[in-house]
Amino acid sequence: MENPEIARQRYAELIRQRAGLRSERLVRALAEVPREDYLGPGPWKIHRPPNLWGYEDTRDGDPAHIYDDVLVALDPVARINNGLPSGLAAWIDALNLQEGERAVHAGCGTGYYTALIAHVVGEKGRVTGIEFDHELAMRARANLRHFPHVQVITGDATAYNAGPADGILINAGATHPCPLWLDSLDAGGRLVLPLIRWPEGSKFGSGIAGFGVMLRVQRIGTHYAAKLLSPVGIYPCHGALDAQADRLLAQALERGNLAEVRSLRRDAHDADSSCLLHGHGYCLSSVAVP
Repeated sequence: MENPEIARQRYAELIRQRAGLRSERLVRALAEVPREDYLGPGPWKIHRPPNLWGYEDTRDGDPAHIYDDVLVALDPVARINNGLPSGLAAWIDALNLQEGERAVHAGCGTGYYTALIAHVVGEKGRVTGIEFDHELAMRARANLRHFPHVQVITGDATAYNAGPADGILINAGATHPCPLWLDSLDAGGRLVLPLIRWPEGSKFGSGIAGFGVMLRVQRIGTHYAAKLLSPVGIYPCHGALDAQADRLLAQALERGNLAEVRSLRRDAHDADSSCLLHGHGYCLSSVAVP
């Protein structure tokens, strides 16, 4: 059995390289937070990329098995997993969180990635985890009880107002950026969210359902800078799905020019050639923030 501390150090360097992490505080968190504490006892069922559909069982409960870039099942029947470390770490890194800042993690699951965020902002910061599933929220609350600056809420992330935030990570897919998330960004605040396809009657893993792009938005004065980060496949966010927004996203993805996004506009305006995705109350534009 590998020494867990050595396994975590090795894991932290692996994720640093795969995700291109810039935050040293995040790398230290990967090396210090025991992932097994948030997953339940082993053996575990894991997904190992590129095969993300079939589970394999770890040989035993040695934590070294989960200190790798693998997804770990939280509920294998419902196919709910603790996400891919290189993916989630890259999204957290994109928030550019600093010590003492206020962060929101929507879709916090059992709390592992929330714990990483808590380490990054430190005890002078504040973290609110929001989880729709009651059982997962209870597990997260228990797992994170030793962090005095972390609060876990059972609820709808599109409706629960956690107050002004410096960083918001939406860890479930939306067809559009919800107004509450944008309104909650304090000056200079950053939002990272997945914009995904979710036609009515969808089931994750069937066709295009759950697939789209990661978007980073930053509030600058009264404007919002925006850019794409990567492709994504993820489960949907309850309350963040809209049929019209899905159709508009489908058209934008088909045109293939979302990589040109430079800003998110919320002002009322007629669509023009700079509007890459012109929705109701939001517009992804190729024009940079002034």
